[in-house]
This record gives sequence, structure tokens and C-alpha cells, in this order.
Amino acid sequence: MRNRAYSNNGNSDIAKNTLYVRYMISLRCKRIVKEELEKLNITHSVLNYGAIEFYDVVSTKDISTLKRNLQKSGLLLMDQSTSNLIDRIIDTIIHAVHSFDELPKLSYSEIIINNIKEANESVFKIFSEVVGMSIVQFIVIQKVERIKELLLYETLTLSEISDKLNYQNEQQLIAQFKKHTGLTPAHYLVIKNERDKIRTKVFTSVADKKQCVTTSSHNS
Repeated sequence: MRNRAYSNNGNSDIAKNTLYVRYMISLRCKRIVKEELEKLNITHSVLNYGAIEFYDVVSTKDISTLKRNLQKSGLLLMDQSTSNLIDRIIDTIIHAVHSFDELPKLSYSEIIINNIKEANESVFKIFSEVVGMSIVQFIVIQKVERIKELLLYETLTLSEISDKLNYQNEQQLIAQFKKHTGLTPAHYLVIKNERDKIRTKVFTSVADKKQCVTTSSHNS
């Protein structure tokens, strides 16, 4: 989970490292949010999945002003509690997809609810309105990213990857991957081979240079 710190200096200043914005689901929305932050001279980044990361301590007055100004554009700045909850859902999904050697034999709703007791349908609805996609779609995107990683960095077959990520079969994996990337897994294997050629060329060049240095040293 992203770290958050709170100031105890008594002047109502707070450091909220990450807050989410409900309905910030397009590039234009992000531009509006950035403009409002810049008006208040708040140093920040607008992150993926509807989040604002604050770099410095922000006063409660500026947070209130930002919230009010965003509402004029139909955008809602989430409070710290809701932002924490969205964070935990995102982290739980990413951890489940990317950290386990094999995905647990549970539905994703079971994984989320087992880890986040507050999770329910209303929370999932807020998640969709913040992130701009359903939880199911978010999970699919994470699985596609994991497939890319396994194709590029491991030596697993598609059948092994489909088993690892709980696909019904290899064909289902290929269909979902192509739907979301426009490319087949085979294309990523071609990319992997091209990358391996580059790496091999670099290592060969380094080895040749070392050999030349060694030969020169012996000759002298």
C-alpha cells in the first residue's frame, strides 16, 4: 500500500500522499484535475487509475478548495478512508496476479473479500467509477501484463502459462491476450528472440574486448 504521513505541527497541514478522484476516467478529466492542482500550486502527479500523488504537505484548506473546484467539473475527490480502500483493492489484485507462482484456486471476489472485509458491491461500484473499468476488467488487464512478463522472461509454454493463471485452456488465453493487445503471444515470443539477439551481441562484444585486452597484456 502507498505510504501516507500526517503532520503533527498543529497548523492543520496534512500530507496525504495519494487520494483518488471519482469519475476521472479520461485524459480530459486528468487535464482538468491537473489545472486545478496547478492553480493551488500543489506539487503532484496524476497517476493511473484515478489517483493524485501529493509530493508535499497540503493544507486542509487547499484540500477543501480542490475538492470544491473539482465538484464544479463533476469530479469527486475521495476522502482518505475511501482512497485507502481503493488502494487496498488494487494492491490485493496486483499481488494475487503477479506475486503468486500460481494463482489461488479462488474467484477474485473471494480473494478480495478474504483480504478486505469492507469490500462489497457498493465498494466495487466506487472502484469502477474511480479506475474507469470494472474489477473484472482490471483483473484481466493485470493477467495480460503477467502473460507478457512470463513470455518475455520465462521459458514456459502457453499451456503452462494458462494453467498458472487459471485459464480454461490455451485457446482462451490466446483469445483474451489478442483481444487486449491486438497481438498474439507468438508475436511476443518473436520480440523475446530479438531481445535475446541484442543481449547476445552485447555480451559477445564485451567478451571480445576482454580477450583483446588479455592478448595485448600477454604480448607486452
